Amino acid sequence: MDHILHIGIDDTDSMRGGCTTYVAAILVEKLSRLGLNFVDYPNLIRLNPNVPWKTRGNGAVCLRVSGRRNFEDIHETVIDVVEGESDLEARGTDPGILFFEGKTIPRGLREFSKRVTQDVVRLSEALVLIRKFKAYAVGFKKGRGIIGALAAVGNDLMEDHTYELIAYRVLKNRGKPRKVNSDSVFHMDNETRGVTFSNVDWESRRILITPRGPDPVLYGIRGESPEVVGRAHEIVIADEEVERWVIFRTNQGTDAHLAKVRKISVFRPFRSAIVVGIVANKPKTIPGGHVIFALEDPTGKIDCAAYEPTGRFREVAKKLVEGDVVEVYGGVRPASSSHPLTINLEKMKIIKLASRLVYQSPLCPNCGKRMTSMGRNKGYRCDGCHYRDPKARRTPVEIKRDVSLDLCMPPPRAHRHLTKPLSRYGKEKSGFQGINYGPWRYP
Repeated sequence: MDHILHIGIDDTDSMRGGCTTYVAAILVEKLSRLGLNFVDYPNLIRLNPNVPWKTRGNGAVCLRVSGRRNFEDIHETVIDVVEGESDLEARGTDPGILFFEGKTIPRGLREFSKRVTQDVVRLSEALVLIRKFKAYAVGFKKGRGIIGALAAVGNDLMEDHTYELIAYRVLKNRGKPRKVNSDSVFHMDNETRGVTFSNVDWESRRILITPRGPDPVLYGIRGESPEVVGRAHEIVIADEEVERWVIFRTNQGTDAHLAKVRKISVFRPFRSAIVVGIVANKPKTIPGGHVIFALEDPTGKIDCAAYEPTGRFREVAKKLVEGDVVEVYGGVRPASSSHPLTINLEKMKIIKLASRLVYQSPLCPNCGKRMTSMGRNKGYRCDGCHYRDPKARRTPVEIKRDVSLDLCMPPPRAHRHLTKPLSRYGKEKSGFQGINYGPWRYP
């Protein structure tokens, strides 16, 4: 029986250009020409979005192929492509490649991948696992990309996953404004709503499928199945040449980076987490339009921030009051001289609202009008019918609050790659039945 070779790649790009998914797209073509069979769509694995050394989306890729027993010549092909397409002159670009042979992914690699998606992991930890599972790694410069490459191999996406069709630009157009027909994108979003996501931000009417950097990506369409993203791709009109496109299976839109924690005291910088706590103070708006409030539990207190780009989400945060019980989701920003440890909010669920009471003058029992105080502890009189009650006192009235006990999120323009949008709740999937849609790549 044919062996399966898992090829993980990470950290090939820089802020000046490049894209690890583009490296994967080139290898898809080259490995197919060598007669190898893909046992899965190329996997795009988004890793911890909070690490300070990431370039853009912190994505690693894994290609899983079969068709022979000896893969040594494949190693050379992969290394040549990664070396040729990586921005090795850029500071902080430290590519890594990981080769692992096996029909299934060991539990230790799956657990490592989950940690890399949610936390900060050292290269030494990856090297220990590489030796343990007899994998083969190649690192360029500092080799930090080996961590992500191993994590991409370790995530077989047997839990919730989505798909993304990524189209790439020809070389001569890179760095120039992208030419994608906006009307066709809005039309595509209307036609596929509920089964694709993060296409446009309707609040600002901003197109979200096209990145803004110098990378080779023309656009990326995210959805629930390869059929859906393929159909959406046919609707979108590109007013420039498309060099190639590939459908990836991915953990995007799954909240895979968020881990539930039971107490605030365990929070560490650069992690993503979910925690329940009590609002400890009235939210305040600071310069820049950001909304800050403190969350506490019996073990500690931490600031929560809804930033200006989150739009109307900030208005929900402003309506919180001391004593509200909320569940917050987000990444942890380290403390500095100007601010404490802070959760950058990605979404929030209001679990219980605190009562807000106002004290009002009593109503006149005769005519129903609001009465007037006759002085401290002297009771109230009615200015309408002149009724007097020396024993009357102000009465507490609970204010009805304009806040919904529900999950609330920023608009799509403020979502991270891994953030699960509201449209995906109830559409979670597991397992994989193999490549059953074609064509899934071009050329």
